[in-house]
Amino acid sequence: MRGPAACGVVDAPPAGRAAGDAAVDPPPPPGGPVMAVADPLLVAEELEKEYRTGPEVVRVLRGVNLTLQAGEVVALVGASGIGKTTLLYILGALDRPTAGRVRFGGEDLFARSEAGLARFRRQEIGFVFQFYNLLGEMTALENAMLPALLLRKSAREARALAAEALQAVGVGDRLGHRPGELSGGEQQRVAIARALINEPRLILADEPTGNLDPKTSEVIYDLFLRLQAERGIAFLIATHNQELARKADRGYRLVDGHARPFDAQFHNLPDQVK
Repeated sequence: MRGPAACGVVDAPPAGRAAGDAAVDPPPPPGGPVMAVADPLLVAEELEKEYRTGPEVVRVLRGVNLTLQAGEVVALVGASGIGKTTLLYILGALDRPTAGRVRFGGEDLFARSEAGLARFRRQEIGFVFQFYNLLGEMTALENAMLPALLLRKSAREARALAAEALQAVGVGDRLGHRPGELSGGEQQRVAIARALINEPRLILADEPTGNLDPKTSEVIYDLFLRLQAERGIAFLIATHNQELARKADRGYRLVDGHARPFDAQFHNLPDQVK
């Protein structure tokens, strides 16, 4: 069986520290991190990311600043290979920045230990990928159960939560079907249910409609907007689709390693976001 990351259940420690790191989380203030009502849920401050290949240094992110409020849908656009996935991986604690800081709920995210980052990925964040990352030998129900099982919930509770999530995204009648028996849109709905099962405050979606036809893409994006309205979940969605990007509350264009915000009406959204 493939590991958690291969099936969209991202629980591996980010690069740069060993899985057995014994660092201890700093004690939170009494009552948890201090966060005013108007404070952003997520803040990226001067994020940089470099990769080294021999003597060559590739600077992917060059000081990204980004904010996201609770319950907000924000689009992230930019050319292929510009660093959108790299940025999402850092914001989701799957990788570490070379420099800069990420704050979530007022807390410095990377001040956590590896165990603390694992709890963050399990409880606070949901991930949705372009190619679904479902385990082919498992049913839709079993795939959606996986994050709950990682939180050590009983199989009975995980099964009930997964069935509820699958019903919420419109595939409650496909619980016993394996991925090969589902359409692309249905597979992505299963992946979204898997992301929802632990009630995250933020879902990071990396080209979630990139492998779907235009009509199905619109259905999936409208599902995100419904989940935003009904559950108050925030979404940061990397996309090449201009029309879908315009449905977000606002957005950023990643260019030259920086995140440039769109205005509220997306008047400065480029004609081509690819």
